[in-house]
Order: sequence, then C-alpha cells, then structure tokens
Amino acid sequence: MEPLSLRYPDPAVEVLHPDFLKLRLFNASVERLATGLRWAEGPVWFGDGRYLLVSDIPNDRILRWDDCSGQMSVFRQPSNNANGHARDAQGRLVSCEHLTRRVTRTEHDGRVTVLADRFEGARLNSPNDITLCRRDGAVWFTDPSFGIGGHWEGEPAEQECPHGVYRIDALTGGLTCPIDDLDGPNGLAFSPDESVLYVIESRATPHRLIWAYDHAADGTLSNKRLHVDADGPGALDGMACDVAGNLWCGFGSNGAPGADPAALDGVRVYNPSGQLIGHIHLPERCANVCFGGAKGNRLFMAASHSVYALYVNTTGAVR
Repeated sequence: MEPLSLRYPDPAVEVLHPDFLKLRLFNASVERLATGLRWAEGPVWFGDGRYLLVSDIPNDRILRWDDCSGQMSVFRQPSNNANGHARDAQGRLVSCEHLTRRVTRTEHDGRVTVLADRFEGARLNSPNDITLCRRDGAVWFTDPSFGIGGHWEGEPAEQECPHGVYRIDALTGGLTCPIDDLDGPNGLAFSPDESVLYVIESRATPHRLIWAYDHAADGTLSNKRLHVDADGPGALDGMACDVAGNLWCGFGSNGAPGADPAALDGVRVYNPSGQLIGHIHLPERCANVCFGGAKGNRLFMAASHSVYALYVNTTGAVR
C-alpha cells in the first residue's frame, strides 16, 4: 500500500461543506493498493474472505486484491468483459457482462447461472452496474450501450433495447424495465432503508445527473425527481451509499475543452439533500466505489489504471 501523501490531514481529502468533517478521518490517507489495469471498474468486497474483486474490462479479467497479503491476482480470465458486481444474501457473486450482454451469478461451486440476457425477446445491450435490494432479494441493473460500441469493452453490435434500468424478481426470475427514459443509465444505489433508488444518468446533456425514485415494497418506482445536478465539465459514473444516506460517487473529467482533470478526478460526496460536501482527489478519473474492510469503513475506489482506498468515519449501507 502506497500513501499518496504523508501529510495529515491528507490534502487530497477536500472538505467542501461542514457535513463532510464528520465523515473525514483526520489521520487517514488515500492509498494506492494496485496499478497496471487498463480500465478499473465494479469493485465489490467479500468480507468473509477479506478480499476485493475489481473488473479490468479491456483486459477481459476480474482481479482479486487480498487484504492479508496486499497482493493482486487474477480471479477470472476471460471474464466476458465483466463490469459491475454485487454480492447477494447467500454470498454469491452477481456480475454484469458486456461481451455476452447478460447478468450472471457465480454459484458456490463455481458454476455460472444466467439471470438475464433478453427482455421481451430482444438482447440486452451491455449490463453495466448492479445492486441488490436486501428486503426482497431483487437484482437491479443498468443497461446502456457502452459495451457494444466497439472492441474495447465488448464487441460491436446493434442496439436492440432502449437504455434501461431493470429489475430481476428474486422469486420468479422475471425481468421488468421500470426505467427506460434515461440516456446512459450508469451507477445505481439504494438509500439505507431502501425506500429510494438513485440512478446516475451519465449521458444527460448538458449536465450529469442523479435521479431519485421512491421505491415501494412491491418493487415499483414512483415520484422521479432530480437529486443531484453535477453542473460543469465533470462526469459521474458509479456510486455507493453510506449508512447516513450520503452518496459517494466516482467522478472525473469528461474531456471537455478547458477542463482541469486535477480538480475533477476522484470521488464526489453528496449529503442526503443532494448537496456537494466533499471531494477525494485522485490522480486518475474514478469509475466506481464500494465500502468494505473489516469494519465496513474503508472506501475502495476503482480509478482508471489503479485501485485506491481510504478509511472514512462511516460505513456502507450494504454490508
């Protein structure tokens, strides 16, 4: 583990609002855990094994970072250009695969079960990010067309479905599409009580947006409303929610002329009211984050070529 700064407090952890002070640990630094990836994505923590899984999409592999040894190794290759991951209530890995355009579950014996690959007869685009509803076991995932646009994160193909947010029913396995009006749906997360679903619209113009939806006990959504407007040249990607309802979002320059990557790359933190309260500066654009570690208070950040971590004074809503 390589701290990016020896100073306390770490100047990379920027307080933008007093609400962030109680989340920042004065004497914790951003650490680089590993590097050498081509596009790091989809981190998920496995506490019983004390390891982190992270996708390296263009290299068609899932990597495993071990908390005991600090070493990175290959968990699965090929991975079908896997992107987002989650863990279900039985401790199984649930993954989004770009190449095969499907959502899969890895059973305890290593077998792979396909949970979804078509909707109303049409092939999915390229499932991107994923989360689970703990109260009913439903799997929610976003399905933009990022993985079928070229050879970098999948294979070129015709788009058969509109960009959507899907729900897989835990009891029936039935697939529904509650959201089909977002351009580039990307990261998604539930509030701590699962009464609200947040979804990032990463291709909204001119801004990058986070939408909030009321989430009913039967899995239906209502009352769509704007939660965050990330006005400016930055781009939102994946996110995680902590136990207090703050959203920790992968963020970075979108390549707009005049944008300063040094000011934008990293993680942006929004309080439950949608106000920007903090920024964790990284030397690379951050795609996605998750909470983990022995106490659940370690933020893991998948950022372009590297994986970073920071201890914070909160824990993830999903443990």
